[in-house]
Amino acid sequence: MRVVGYIRVSTTKQADKGVSLEAQEAKLRAYCDLYEHSLVAVVVDSQSAKDLHRPSLQSALGSLQSGRADGMLVIKLDRLTRSVRDLGELLEEYFCAGKHTLMSVGESLDTASAAGRLVINILASVAQWEREVISERTSAALQHLKAQGRYTGGQVRYGFRLGDNGRLEADDTEQEVLALVKALRGQELSDHVTAARLNALGYRNRAGGVFHAAQVARMES
Repeated sequence: MRVVGYIRVSTTKQADKGVSLEAQEAKLRAYCDLYEHSLVAVVVDSQSAKDLHRPSLQSALGSLQSGRADGMLVIKLDRLTRSVRDLGELLEEYFCAGKHTLMSVGESLDTASAAGRLVINILASVAQWEREVISERTSAALQHLKAQGRYTGGQVRYGFRLGDNGRLEADDTEQEVLALVKALRGQELSDHVTAARLNALGYRNRAGGVFHAAQVARMES
């Protein structure tokens, strides 16, 4: 069978030259040698697998449509896609019965049979479930750390500063500003008026400049 190899690496630097790229290509060639497939091309992608709109992936699929290749070979299924919906689209349009074959080195599966297509769908569903669970746990952990006053990355929210121990500490001046903003909001004043009041009282933002309405709107009081 004539196959096109598809490799997705994490960064553009790895795509240019790196152990990950070389190792993946070596595995593809070893798989083709073992099953006597002809590797007609290897395309490399450094973009996220969040959707199918990747130039290199489209190039690989184009090899199937043009008849240059009969199947596609990947290292692992998640290198191709991490979405059950996108996998379903690929299986229906390109890798259904009577069309092309999708093969995975890591899972030792292909879509040449109904059983292979079923197992690939199951694996994709499980992988998506695992990602969603991890995302939920990460979000819950960050919220817990935030509630404890721990730094969770990114810009420190207004009213606090990052202490030497890595924990958030209240900034007295910014807390004064927050209290004033809360009081002015209680008077139903607009963000523009509130910003003007802060400036008139001599308060300045973190950069040392005057406050603007957009900055006031972002404050959590």
